[in-house]
Amino acid sequence: MDALDRVVKPKTKRAKRFLEKREPKLKENTKNAMLIKGGNANLTVTEVLKDIYAVKKPFAVLYKKKNITRPFEDQTSLEFFSKKSDCSLFLFGSHNKKRPNNLIIGRMFDYHVLDMIELGIEKFVSLKDVKNSKCPEGTKPMLIFAGDTFEVNEEYRRLKSLLIDFFRGPSVPSIRLAGLEYVLHFTAVDGKIYMRSYKVLLKKSGCKIPRIELEEMGPSLDLVMRRTHLASDDLYKLSLKQPKALKPKKKKNISHDVFGTTYGRIHMQKQDLGKLQTRKMKGLRKRPAEKLAEGGGVSPKKSKSA
Repeated sequence: MDALDRVVKPKTKRAKRFLEKREPKLKENTKNAMLIKGGNANLTVTEVLKDIYAVKKPFAVLYKKKNITRPFEDQTSLEFFSKKSDCSLFLFGSHNKKRPNNLIIGRMFDYHVLDMIELGIEKFVSLKDVKNSKCPEGTKPMLIFAGDTFEVNEEYRRLKSLLIDFFRGPSVPSIRLAGLEYVLHFTAVDGKIYMRSYKVLLKKSGCKIPRIELEEMGPSLDLVMRRTHLASDDLYKLSLKQPKALKPKKKKNISHDVFGTTYGRIHMQKQDLGKLQTRKMKGLRKRPAEKLAEGGGVSPKKSKSA
């Protein structure tokens, strides 16, 4: 039995708290990513890993030592590091003659590899090459995806889901306007994926709504898709399954439209509209003849004799 798979009984309160943090929860913690350098990584791959780590901090772990492994052939080392560092996302960088400047991005499910996509770096501009101001550490980015390929192609659709998982950051209950200052833009066109990073500048516009400008801050990557290792439909569906306690209870007679507006249906007893009090107007008053017809009696006034 693997040492990490054994049931460990905590001997101290600190160890107990550590194990409780790793227990399954209804609302999981923010996903952490591990960035691993391969055994033959060059300077470009190393700089890419450092810049992605700067973007992901504090929800990332950077392994500085080289690790000789091939994720598409043997995934045991990745699963070991995932369990050790409690990371469900990974980015592996390597370089060789057959696949130069290589990145493998993937995610785990139950400490086993779920999805894995290999990307080749064709062009790279690092954070330090762009001499503009940067966003603070831990800023939650706004993610924008452009290109029909992300919706049409199954591999690109899975890559979009993987990139959202990787860069989305923590879930927040509310957002303030000043906090929307970091944009990650992904474009898929002509078989390539372009990643661009921008800082949002709020300028004076003469009204309440500020004028928005985008300033490139790096890193920028031109990527091309290589090999893929995608989970089967059944396993992917199982990984998306939510606990029953998190599913919202269906409320009767309440519906929502596409814009999120809530509509309610009210059940009332049958009303007698004949007794409904309406606004009294001169034009709606009944004539004496109509009153006489409704009463079915003789007019109280005596007719004048000839």
